[in-house]
Amino acid sequence: MFSKKETHFVVLNDLDEARAAIQRALDDAIGSDTAAGLRRALEIVDGIGGGDPRVRWAAQVLAEAELDAREQEIKAVKALREALPGLSLAAAVDLLKQTQAAT
Repeated sequence: MFSKKETHFVVLNDLDEARAAIQRALDDAIGSDTAAGLRRALEIVDGIGGGDPRVRWAAQVLAEAELDAREQEIKAVKALREALPGLSLAAAVDLLKQTQAAT
């Protein structure tokens, strides 16, 4: 029988702890010069936490390869598989479709 080899992503996310630390610092810095920077840091952390991390990774790989996920699908799948050895063709195509849907 044929078997489908899948590569699984392991995502570690400590953003909740980072966000809480930045929020505490912002609470202590109200009215100071650093408050604006801390508010921006919260916006960045909140932006990172959104969406599927696998899709964010795929979008980053494609951006670095200067590939359009819709216009260059075959090259995009190849780039994903080269970036993550062991990623099956089926998994790469599925990840590309998810990336296309997110953009």
